[in-house]
Amino acid sequence: MGRQLARRLQLPFSDSDRLIEERVGCSIREYFEREGEDRFRDIEQEMIEELTRLAAGVIATGGGAVLRELNRICLRDRSTVVYLRALPEFLLRRVSHDSRRPLLQVGDPLGRLVELYAIRDPLYRETAQFIVETGRPSVPALVNAVLTELNRAGVTPAA
Repeated sequence: MGRQLARRLQLPFSDSDRLIEERVGCSIREYFEREGEDRFRDIEQEMIEELTRLAAGVIATGGGAVLRELNRICLRDRSTVVYLRALPEFLLRRVSHDSRRPLLQVGDPLGRLVELYAIRDPLYRETAQFIVETGRPSVPALVNAVLTELNRAGVTPAA
């Protein structure tokens, strides 16, 4: 979604998780297993700090990026944040076959998603200037919904 949004806005695209994997030289799942979540969050915080200091662009962050207050401040104060809100049931459909997500490698992934949502949703709401309900639209429809919200608020030129 972020890549297509960046293309439509003619801006560079950065995926913080992919950049972290390049920096640490392994997958996030491997890094989690080897170093633990706290160390991963340290690296993630460094990456978000760097990315939010760059010129305009679209940044896709990992789902837990809002857990750290400094990340929320950097994102909110240095960029326009769009929270792509999805209920845990919809998220499960999207990620049920994705073994790269270390926090979901549990016996009850839906239960875990419900727990994560309860913690993260208020933090996303605190951080985001815009909330777009995702439900089940296609990626192009979601990109159009985000562009509509941004254009309506005068944040971007009509794309």
